[in-house]
Amino acid sequence: MNINNRVISNNTEPYIIAELSANHNGSIDRAFKSILAAKVAGADAVKIQTYTADTMTIDCGTADFQVAGGLWDGYKLYDLYKEAQTPYEWHKPLFDYAREIGITIFSTPFDETAVDLLEEIGAPAYKIASFEMIDLELIKYVANTKKPMIISTGMANLEEISEAVEVARNNGCNDLVLLHCISSYPAPIEQSNLRTIADLSEKFDVLTGLSDHTMGTLVSTVSVALGACIIEKHFTLSRADKGPDSEFSLEPHELKQLCKDTKEAWRSLGKAGYERKRAEEGSSKHRRSLYFVKDISDGDVITKDHIRRIRPGYGLPPKFEKKIIGMTVKKDIKSGTATSWELIDE
Repeated sequence: MNINNRVISNNTEPYIIAELSANHNGSIDRAFKSILAAKVAGADAVKIQTYTADTMTIDCGTADFQVAGGLWDGYKLYDLYKEAQTPYEWHKPLFDYAREIGITIFSTPFDETAVDLLEEIGAPAYKIASFEMIDLELIKYVANTKKPMIISTGMANLEEISEAVEVARNNGCNDLVLLHCISSYPAPIEQSNLRTIADLSEKFDVLTGLSDHTMGTLVSTVSVALGACIIEKHFTLSRADKGPDSEFSLEPHELKQLCKDTKEAWRSLGKAGYERKRAEEGSSKHRRSLYFVKDISDGDVITKDHIRRIRPGYGLPPKFEKKIIGMTVKKDIKSGTATSWELIDE
């Protein structure tokens, strides 16, 4: 996958997306500051969400449209989305600002009108939210843009994921990444099931990543070792400022640590191999080897009392101990001399 000339693969550092979501708290100035803070922290991209309360739901007060339990308990859906939405008129200024300071910006569209808006302002990629992953018509519409698509798989079963992947591929999406996701806010760490990341990749022949709603950065960092090439994490200037998504969002210093730790985790993976590493060259002289520990004269036979397996490592490897016992030496040798074949008459 390639977004704005940034290659995303298992052979490149993980791609870190700072999800602004509702953490603008209704202020475009705060949104601008958040984009800058994400850039400074080292994120590869910042992502917003494109919807209105009317494109998400209807203004209805029945029980079906009320949130019961969890972070948003008591909210009417329409009121929650109205509070959390990023106004359409903000989109172009936010995209322009992100481009000006040099950070990629794209969005999650929640209906076709959102896609149309994002196409007008040149969105380089699209993200499908877990809750919309079963909206196959939306996925089809996005796929028709021929742009990279990232799909979160929270709550989805294998059949639903398969349907979404098929629709995306059959309608022109050639760059597709699936994000493992637990759609709980915040998500319990013990239910992260990060082994799903590699399984998704194997089952659907795609790059995979993590949309992480757990607290902190540990789960995101660990996910890199299991093949995550994209990590999405909610981000706020300050949790103390509150807001619909603030509780499970990272602050700037935490995002900076996430960027650092995940990239270092990726670098630590390297490749499987058993050759001596460059960093080990200096240590190799401290391995055990065979040393003469008693003086021995030219022509004498080496006995077990003459040699020992000790550090450092300038002598013959310990595996030759029994072989050289019984051999004769070619010259006078002092205690503390490293064994070598040049000293021994084979």
